[in-house]
Amino acid sequence: METPLLQFNEKGLYCKKADVYLDPWKPVDRAIITHGHADHSRWGNKEYITHHNNVPIIKHRLGDINVRGVEYNEKFVVNNVSFSLHPAGHIIGSSQVRVAHKGEVWVFSGDYKLENDGVSTPFQPVKCHAFITECTFGIPPFKWLPQEEVFQDINQWWAVNREEGKTSVLFAYSLGKAQRLLKHLDSSIGNIYTHGAIENMTEVLRDQVAFPPTTLITRETKKKDLLGSLVLAPPSAHGSSWIRKMVPFVTASASGWMAFRGARRRRAIDKGFVLSDHCDWEGLLTAIKSTGANKIIATHGYTEIFSRYLREQGYDARTEQTQFTGELEELNKAKEEEEMP
Repeated sequence: METPLLQFNEKGLYCKKADVYLDPWKPVDRAIITHGHADHSRWGNKEYITHHNNVPIIKHRLGDINVRGVEYNEKFVVNNVSFSLHPAGHIIGSSQVRVAHKGEVWVFSGDYKLENDGVSTPFQPVKCHAFITECTFGIPPFKWLPQEEVFQDINQWWAVNREEGKTSVLFAYSLGKAQRLLKHLDSSIGNIYTHGAIENMTEVLRDQVAFPPTTLITRETKKKDLLGSLVLAPPSAHGSSWIRKMVPFVTASASGWMAFRGARRRRAIDKGFVLSDHCDWEGLLTAIKSTGANKIIATHGYTEIFSRYLREQGYDARTEQTQFTGELEELNKAKEEEEMP
């Protein structure tokens, strides 16, 4: 039996014919990286290949690495296997990887979403025979509102808090979600302050995107300066001594998990905004249909439920265990919360 063009082993997703790994979780000689999140771009590889917009991100995160940036749709050949990167729409510089050999085409999606967020290059469907997909939100209850409605709600929430003399603290992941929010915040309402983790990453990306001005919160920042402002902070800042400077403040979280009834209560968050950099249920199905692929491999998320549904629709679908974590820890906590009385 011929070896599949792509297969998973103890180091990650492997193309044996080219001796190349895609988003490996253990050090390898040559790695193609879909995007900058830590579960997909890890330290220790001898050579990294990624989209050029992702190069400053992974250099910021991983340090002095041997990395080559390529354009979207730019073909490069390794040992007679053709590779190219295509927009995934997940975060800035995120890619799907197309792998082709002797007429057989596979696509590894990494993480992706279909909605144009105004920051990352929009998702581009790629025709293939086999599609390796995440399914972080791969159950029918997940259905996203248009982001314009969500951003309108966020800005209105901030405006009301400002009128009441309170600081608005909005929690979001420092890479991806924070920049998406920042792009769509209405800076005419007030000043935008940032936690160091978000400020540092945003500075890396300012050459690529026109963000509104932000001010880093330091020890010298006065509480009176923060009143009425909006503060962007990573979820880890919630409950820390750092946040005490914001009093009186109101908290909110922007996440797909806010769709769960108990998620906001479990996090002790005042307000939840449902906003994700992953596809909802319909988005996943639309993306898969657009590829024309019949062979589907689900890698992380609601894999069993999602692949079973696909098989019922006539796809050759299965799951694969990986070390891509993404937001799975949050998912498990949210599921536990939903099961509580």
